[in-house]
Amino acid sequence: MRMSKAGSGRPVPLVAHVIHRLDVGGMENGLVNLINHMPPGSYRHAIVCMTDYTDFARRIHRDDVTLHSLYKREGKDLRVHLRLRHLLKTLRPDIVHTRNLATLEAQVTAALSGVKARVHGEHGWDVGDLDGSRGKNRLMRRLVRPLVGQYIALSRHQLDYLTRSVGVHPERLSHVCNGVDIRRFSPRPHEWQSPLPEGFVATDSIVIGTVLRMQTVKAPEDLARAFILLRERVPELFPRLRLVIVGDGPLFEAVSRMLAEADVDAQAWLPGAREDVPDLMRAMDIFVLPSLAEGICNTILEAMASGLPVIATDVGGNPDLVTVGETGALVPAGQPNALADALVDYLTNADRREREGKAARARAEKEFSMEAMVRGYMEVYGRVLRTHDT
Repeated sequence: MRMSKAGSGRPVPLVAHVIHRLDVGGMENGLVNLINHMPPGSYRHAIVCMTDYTDFARRIHRDDVTLHSLYKREGKDLRVHLRLRHLLKTLRPDIVHTRNLATLEAQVTAALSGVKARVHGEHGWDVGDLDGSRGKNRLMRRLVRPLVGQYIALSRHQLDYLTRSVGVHPERLSHVCNGVDIRRFSPRPHEWQSPLPEGFVATDSIVIGTVLRMQTVKAPEDLARAFILLRERVPELFPRLRLVIVGDGPLFEAVSRMLAEADVDAQAWLPGAREDVPDLMRAMDIFVLPSLAEGICNTILEAMASGLPVIATDVGGNPDLVTVGETGALVPAGQPNALADALVDYLTNADRREREGKAARARAEKEFSMEAMVRGYMEVYGRVLRTHDT
């Protein structure tokens, strides 16, 4: 493959981003944001999916990106690494960037393919290993560690884990937080048309909302249980409450059924996956993330940029984003009762919702810009390239 030329006449480096699957998700959204916001002519990109990609790829707005599917089978599939090696030999990338445990073993394949500049990012945890303490997974990370040139940890929790449990030297470790597009995600304007179904909300309704993948690690059932508990906690207020859960996944039917059996489904709207997330967030009054584990959650950042107070579980990188008492609240994971208690404080205090929502927007603007994220990744890429140029 012939490389295109930068303005200086030098070849534009190619980054091969190895991921499990390009589909709706926080890590995948972060990857697309990174590619879309990198300065033109700085890097070219190839997205290598160990399985496949979906229509989510349409969110990529650049013409210097190629997509590749390796169609990995469930479980162990050694042949996929032969296909990966062949692809890397064809692409000849300057950098291979793997993400999360699911693609960590691709570092071995990249090394055997002759790619010298290798980066690995830790973005979040698996439902079967909520804090990285599972011995098999930790051993895998330690065995592959010598092959990784630079690590990127999104949260301070993962930064500490890589240092203490995996033994990564601080010089090979960078902390790069996700960024949010503060122009796309912004507070509700005065003149505005709600995207919620006609008749679903009234002028005095309070909308509790979330955007997540309907899977176990995201714990959407805990949010549904907390909403049902509000009928007893705030009986006078409850008829005004509305629940919006945006997203699809294997737990969609279970959550829908739970709300219907509790006879609160008329006050809930579950539209599945949507493309109009910025508008839907503007329709919310409180954002809730009930996850059992997280890295740095894009949807928390998007909610903050939308001017919403955030109630999240006290896991992973959530404490990096939510400032308790200033921009939101943190609650223990897996405890719908605690989540309901936290919601009551916001539902009965409109001033708090407004004050913390404004503070969340200000923090998103100041500390979590897309430009800062892109700058962080480019510094890491530049570092690994310089290491092998000398």
